[in-house]
Amino acid sequence: MSVDRTILPMASAAPTGAPTVDVRDLERPYPVRRAVRAPEGAPNVLVILVDDMGFGASSAFGGPCRMPAADRLAEDGLRYTRFHTTAICAPTRTALLSGRNHHSVGMGTVPELATSAPGYDCVRPDSMATLPRILSGNGYHTGAFGKMHQTPMWEVGETGPFDRWPTNEGFDRFYGFIGAETNQYSPALIDGLTPVEPPRTPEEGYHLSEDIVDQAAGWITNVTALEPERPWFAYVSFGACHDPIHVPESWRGRYRGEFDHGWNAQRERTLARQKEMGLVPEDAGLPAFDPDVPDWADLDDDERTVCARLMELYAEFAEHMDAQVGRLVDTIEGLGQLDNTIVLYVLGDNGAAAEGGLYGSANLVRNLNQVPYTVQDTLAELDELGGPMTYPHYPVGWALAMNTPYQQSKKYASHYGGTRNGMIVHWPRGIESRGELRHQWHHCIDVTPTILEAAGIPQPKIVDGVVQAPIEGTSFRYTFDGAEAPDRHTTQYFEIHGSRGIYDRGWTAVARHNQMAWARPRRPAPPFADDVWELYDTNADWTQAVNVADIHPDKLQELKQKFLVEAARFNVLPLDDRMHERFDPRRAPRPDLLGERRSIVLRPGMRGMREGTAPDFKNTSFTLEVHLEVPEAGADGVLIAQGGRFAGWSLYVRDGRPVYCHNRCGERTYVRGSEPLTPGSHVVRLRLDYDGGGVGRGGGVILRVDGREVATGRLERTIGFQFSMDETLDVGCDRGTPVTEEYAAQPAANAYRGLIDHIDVRLDERRDAPTQRERERVVMITH
Repeated sequence: MSVDRTILPMASAAPTGAPTVDVRDLERPYPVRRAVRAPEGAPNVLVILVDDMGFGASSAFGGPCRMPAADRLAEDGLRYTRFHTTAICAPTRTALLSGRNHHSVGMGTVPELATSAPGYDCVRPDSMATLPRILSGNGYHTGAFGKMHQTPMWEVGETGPFDRWPTNEGFDRFYGFIGAETNQYSPALIDGLTPVEPPRTPEEGYHLSEDIVDQAAGWITNVTALEPERPWFAYVSFGACHDPIHVPESWRGRYRGEFDHGWNAQRERTLARQKEMGLVPEDAGLPAFDPDVPDWADLDDDERTVCARLMELYAEFAEHMDAQVGRLVDTIEGLGQLDNTIVLYVLGDNGAAAEGGLYGSANLVRNLNQVPYTVQDTLAELDELGGPMTYPHYPVGWALAMNTPYQQSKKYASHYGGTRNGMIVHWPRGIESRGELRHQWHHCIDVTPTILEAAGIPQPKIVDGVVQAPIEGTSFRYTFDGAEAPDRHTTQYFEIHGSRGIYDRGWTAVARHNQMAWARPRRPAPPFADDVWELYDTNADWTQAVNVADIHPDKLQELKQKFLVEAARFNVLPLDDRMHERFDPRRAPRPDLLGERRSIVLRPGMRGMREGTAPDFKNTSFTLEVHLEVPEAGADGVLIAQGGRFAGWSLYVRDGRPVYCHNRCGERTYVRGSEPLTPGSHVVRLRLDYDGGGVGRGGGVILRVDGREVATGRLERTIGFQFSMDETLDVGCDRGTPVTEEYAAQPAANAYRGLIDHIDVRLDERRDAPTQRERERVVMITH
């Protein structure tokens, strides 16, 4: 019997036959209701997404990072040399999993910068169902493992709503983290809808990349054992190779000395290798190196030592991640499932990331908060880099080299350095070609329609009662055995934070708009009308090395007009290059849990509150009153903490005495109570009087117990921008990494051993907020 797969969920067949009083009198038994079945022969699907990897990083695309699993899949599959992303993570991920342009699904920016505009509210319309929802409705098992940076910031707390969490967007199973980045040793993990702790400690050898694959492999093994004829869709999205660059100790040192030649020479070597592999034409030119980045020859010995070690670390991070992919592929092969599994290995959700600054950093949270960090600081931690006591990222020069042969980097949607990524497709049963290249032009919105076509599943008309908007991507199924097939995706716009471009049949017109984050002196972005557009004929100039705007002004004008047409069509307008305003819901309206409230009562068990849902303790005076009980035997532990090892604050009890610690990117200030708390009920009161006069200024601290002053102190400087991208505010413990090493790292060990009744939080009216210039710099670093 044929089924209508255009309406999801599919209607169940109604029971037939007249009912009887006695079941024994039925003429025939009622038919067994069968679960929805996928089309006959539908393949399994494995999408692997790497974070922050440039086109020229992996060995599979001519780069220096050895990635044997990628090489293996490419040698038995296809390499796509002109596959594109949006230039930044959350927009790419949403576009890939929906088949629509990122502004169409509201993800024109990252969730942290959402506004109320339709293209930027970070709320996917119900009329644009996700790939996992479509596959689930067609009989697939669906599981997501790793990074899911697609949930609006105001919905990531315990109050939800949970509509846009992975398990309510079509995934049966989710294990990973919801956010831009996370600590690879102490991640902010979610299992389904529940925050959980990692299964092992860093000391026991825990690493997130390994955990993600353990979970994915276990899930695939289980669903295959239970229902071997039912296909599955696994989305495995690594935190690697986003900062922090965390590498297990046994993997460190594998590239020692391999980058001493520097980033200028690496670009030349990579381009030569790419030409040998046929990834780019023989006449492809290398765009000029960024003049604001120093040449390797101009660095001193210490700078070269630090910069080379950070690149070694990145390569080790990439190879370690790829080794986990190899384990997963081996598992699938061992189950006899690999031949009929479409593997899409997407080597980057954008171009390589340049947030590390000119010389990299051992603690990127310092960069985020504009706390000076020198080459000598990194040099002092050289042997610790990549371990749990560091939060490192590599320098701009290496990011640009990892984007070879293209210019610019992540966040810049104008040039291919931000938007062109390598992709490998492997499907032995469905693709006859082996080890070949595909040069057709495609985009991440093309992944969803390709998978649906390969599975024999139509694009749905109605999902959960909602009429569906058409999928905007173009399937590249036609390329699987069509090396010479002409392009079908012929026009595509790009836009991120005002940086924009348009591709049309080989021509690209681009406007960078914003300065590169490392350029000095800083200048404000011009009005959009004053942007200088560049024009490239990529039919003849594959790498966008030669700007021909002056030679073809009519073509440039044509493409600029085409960009406006596409921008109007896909919710890109109005263009929005604001930075600091979008951090403040009052200036860029969006839902805000606290709204205008300046007080809140926190209760025991409230844990895992991200900065988007927690009270904002930065750049203002505040009061905390902790109402607690001390048992007869006494009690130590954390009362409330926010952030972690690399920036944060904590109020805790040690040796019976209340202690406040403010951790300014590793610089810790303590205010300690003078005597132990006696058994019984107490109110521990912390007051911080902020100096004002700017962002991240100091303040006076007073600790009181039952109204009596027990300690005073002073903070010369405070955290002004962000405690963490992933660490949380927790009541009764400190999850993730500890704010201070004075207590244990695991919440089970650092939890307060007495009873917390509640915590009254009162924030004074905010005195200072970051300036536009300060916020712009932080956004460039963060995203």
